[in-house]
Amino acid sequence: MIKKNIILLPFAIAIVLCGYLVLPAFAIELDEATRTVTLDSSNKTITLTAEQVKRGKRLFNNSCAQCHNGGITKTNPNIGLELESLSLATPARDNVASLIDYIKDPKSYDGQNSIAELHPSIKSAEIFPKMRNLTDEDLLSMAGYILLQPKIAQEKWGGGKIYY
Repeated sequence: MIKKNIILLPFAIAIVLCGYLVLPAFAIELDEATRTVTLDSSNKTITLTAEQVKRGKRLFNNSCAQCHNGGITKTNPNIGLELESLSLATPARDNVASLIDYIKDPKSYDGQNSIAELHPSIKSAEIFPKMRNLTDEDLLSMAGYILLQPKIAQEKWGGGKIYY
């Protein structure tokens, strides 16, 4: 009986290990409705591809998350990246086109003053090198990623310290 168990033990270990090695870790697949965001102020929509979402996440984490991790704004906790705050800005930043405009040339929340020297942007790429090589497709992916986060993280996105 002991010989039989000793012989079977390596096979059991191999099966367990193969199960861990063979089964890939699957990311949550986002459906089309989740990947659909508002494109512009006329309420046209765009459905992002899974690749655009993935790219947007990577670019956001690389270029924005230092100050906006989890959709908050570290320099002003009263204004986050959740849809309510974005829609109350002047002009509203609750669609892909307006977020791209903001990333290119940021303005204060009331829309009155340029904050390009303080906030990373395409306009200030010489000060903020991470922004230097971003293409329009990159900006679309980042803006789309920001706008779909409330659908995924719900109240956690922009919710602040109580969640992160």
